[in-house]
Amino acid sequence: LHLSLRRQRQMCIRDRDRLDPGKASDHEYGEIITMSAINEKAVNGTQLQRTHKKIYRHLMPLLIVAYIISFIDRTNIGMAKATMSVDIGLSATAFGLGAGLFFLTYAVLEIPSNLFLTRIGARRWIARIMITWGILSCGMAFVTGPTSFYVMRLLLGAAEAGLYPGIIYYLTLWFGREERAKATGLFLLGVCLANIIGAPLGGLLLSLDGMSGWHGWQWMFFIEGLPAIALAFVVWRRLPDKPADARWLDSDDVQAINAVLAKEAEETRHTPSRFSLKTALSTRVFLLLVLIYFTHQFSVYGLSYFLPGIIGSWGQLTPLQIGLLTAMPWIAAAAGGILLPRFARTEQRSRSMLMAGYLVMATGMAIGAIAGHAVALLGFSLAAFMFFAMQSIIFNWLPSIMSGHMLAGSFGLLNCLGLCGGFLGPFILGAFEDRTGAATSGLWFAVALLIIGALVSLFLKSSSSPGSVSAKQAHGEKV
Repeated sequence: LHLSLRRQRQMCIRDRDRLDPGKASDHEYGEIITMSAINEKAVNGTQLQRTHKKIYRHLMPLLIVAYIISFIDRTNIGMAKATMSVDIGLSATAFGLGAGLFFLTYAVLEIPSNLFLTRIGARRWIARIMITWGILSCGMAFVTGPTSFYVMRLLLGAAEAGLYPGIIYYLTLWFGREERAKATGLFLLGVCLANIIGAPLGGLLLSLDGMSGWHGWQWMFFIEGLPAIALAFVVWRRLPDKPADARWLDSDDVQAINAVLAKEAEETRHTPSRFSLKTALSTRVFLLLVLIYFTHQFSVYGLSYFLPGIIGSWGQLTPLQIGLLTAMPWIAAAAGGILLPRFARTEQRSRSMLMAGYLVMATGMAIGAIAGHAVALLGFSLAAFMFFAMQSIIFNWLPSIMSGHMLAGSFGLLNCLGLCGGFLGPFILGAFEDRTGAATSGLWFAVALLIIGALVSLFLKSSSSPGSVSAKQAHGEKV
């Protein structure tokens, strides 16, 4: 291609000299340079597409499987709620408190965990996280009462802290801003697949009740904790810390990734290179994202922990039947996670999708609270369809205003503060259930929060905050 362009340039120069030897043709020279730039851009785009295909093929499956196992181990108590609550004496409020306590230590340790990941590398740190949470997940089989239940949930949260924001930061080392929305959406499929797989699997394992003197929920916790330990060794051997370490990428692939990331780093060069809590908390866009994410996590985890109980209250259903019905909204969530994030390519479109998505989630939750069984399940599916598309948009907003260690720490801080909703959601839904006797009564609290989140999303304008993208980008260009 370059030889061809050089020949074209030489031919133009010869024609110019023959027609008017004393006059330089700026017009023809400009045409050649423009053609060169266009072709170079096309070549770079093609190279980047090939590179992305390699990353999706070699890297994303491992990350998705890790997150599937993670989410199964943190939410499988939803399937165990009915029988475990009777066996160890838990009220709905106590169960909701224990479910939420996971997020207390998880949130507190998010930032230091993410900063450790940037220092020692994703391979070592993610493998460490998986081993410790796998061991503690198995240990959930030995809880004997409310106190041990609370302690084990706190320890499990501490062990798993940093996995999600760490991987979200890790993706910023591999993808540019435009492609990262798609990659994040695919990664969040792990949550959907965890519920699609985990709920029926949990129902089957609960049927082991009485075998070798163990309750079914004890078998479920112990067996479902083992895959995390096994996968940790796969992560240790196969997960590269950065593109340059990946044996399945060649030098052209690495250069293509570095070129995109260097361009984005230049756009955000005015942001601090080190993480600053004060800077993050004084950034208006960041605070708005925290509030929006809080309302999101309240609904996601409230539904994750209480949906099996809501479905179980619909009649005489076996654990497997409850598991299969519980999986249906998460199939919708998987579809939303695949189909929607790719459309959030500009700031204006992302903001519109957030507002519309939150209103759809509120509508679905309201339908689930008041409708009959079949329609209620459709309502929950409608809400779940938006869950992880919205989460992808929220987390892909940060790289538009931050970079480097500031971005890594802010990912952790956003997840930390937003997950307060993950703590309050199960607790408030459990308290409402104890007070009213209806498992769906707390859903109205989630509806109200989602409407607030939709209204707050209207004020997201990165061009008006410190460390933001340019005004030109804020008015609709790709960010």
